[in-house]
Amino acid sequence: MPDLLTLKNYIINEEKKGNLIRIKKEVKREFEIAAILDKFDDGPIVLFEKVKDFEIQVVGNVCSNRKRLYEAINATEENYHEKIYFAMENPLPCEIVQSPYFKVDPQIKIKDLPIPKHYESDASYYITSGIVIARDDEKFQNASVHRLMYIDDETFGIRIVPRHLFAMLQEAKKKGKVLNIAVCIGVHPAVLLSAALSPKYKIDHIHVANRLMNNSFHQFKCNNNVYALAESEIILEGYIDPFEEINEGPFTDLTGTADIVRKQPVVHIKKVYASKESLYQDILPARNEHFLLMGLGREVLIRKYVERITPFVNKVRLIKGGCGWLIAVVSAKKIREGDGKNIITACFAAHPSLKIAIVVDEDIDIDNIDEIFWALATRLNPAKGVMIIEDATISSLDPSSNQELSLGSKLGIDATRSLLKPYEKYKRSNIPISKEKIEELIKDVFK
Repeated sequence: MPDLLTLKNYIINEEKKGNLIRIKKEVKREFEIAAILDKFDDGPIVLFEKVKDFEIQVVGNVCSNRKRLYEAINATEENYHEKIYFAMENPLPCEIVQSPYFKVDPQIKIKDLPIPKHYESDASYYITSGIVIARDDEKFQNASVHRLMYIDDETFGIRIVPRHLFAMLQEAKKKGKVLNIAVCIGVHPAVLLSAALSPKYKIDHIHVANRLMNNSFHQFKCNNNVYALAESEIILEGYIDPFEEINEGPFTDLTGTADIVRKQPVVHIKKVYASKESLYQDILPARNEHFLLMGLGREVLIRKYVERITPFVNKVRLIKGGCGWLIAVVSAKKIREGDGKNIITACFAAHPSLKIAIVVDEDIDIDNIDEIFWALATRLNPAKGVMIIEDATISSLDPSSNQELSLGSKLGIDATRSLLKPYEKYKRSNIPISKEKIEELIKDVFK
């Protein structure tokens, strides 16, 4: 089925563009997969053809490049934010089909999945690309990406932060019921990206992906009444028990440091939908793919909040040095002198986990870290442009915060020029010679 938007078809097309490499030598799932994905971070997709003791192949770094991720959703730098926001606001239900796109092999169990161990501090093998689709009694669904710690061939520990899935689990607990789920592994980039977004509560993120890709996805009904993505490579059917908890972690998360051990709920798996030809998708934590999938949707929300202050927003980035989550840089044109600080507060409102917000003028290229620092050096007045907010909600992943309470401080930096001075005072001086003239003058150097 070459027209289906499956992960398999996606990487076949990317290989034709030269964006995939194949690791033909046998690798171990303990650390070796992680080390090779790290080696090619922000580069090509990596397909591991032979994983020791397993028949199923592993693929990683699928969404590790920003430009490739834009292309996967038919977007560009100029319009990705509008396209994603429109999909969040206008989800499109999927066509319902009878089964996954592949023929299910009933012999395949959890023990047959090559779940990697990524870092030496990790407590166990972790599923890192699993989209947990949960269904409430009220007949609505939620889909979100959660780390799943392997316990045995039927159970996992799941890390759940206080967002939509947490709210659904609390409701199930009040009713004295379990929460039925399906975990989808190995999906088109549009689905992974959508599962990391934050649309309104009770919106199925799979429907967001369906809108994003113009009605291209399908769902099927599992035995537990959850509607899973038919284009998944692997589906795990089961439930979360809100009354059962285990020690989850340590796990090396977004910051590259080991997250703390917490009491977390338990997932019970009752059925595996897979085949020997299925691809197991892995996301290496604390690397570019993790940063992009976590951060891209937050960039969209930050931009929407900032546009309420000034319509002249050039670019928003949750930068790599901030783990794609903790540090935002906004390039925008101020209308009023105080807009810089208002933009900072808008950033924190749009993204509560944000630790540092930096605002620069529209002439600063925020994809160039040296330009950001140049703005700090030449346009920041520390006595007026720095804001510190104490005892605010912060990411529980930040080791400098109170991780148990998700409590810490936030820093806002207004590195925009003052409108009380003429622009010429802040303008970078130019050498008035064209690139063509320079090339003409130096052409003999390389002969």
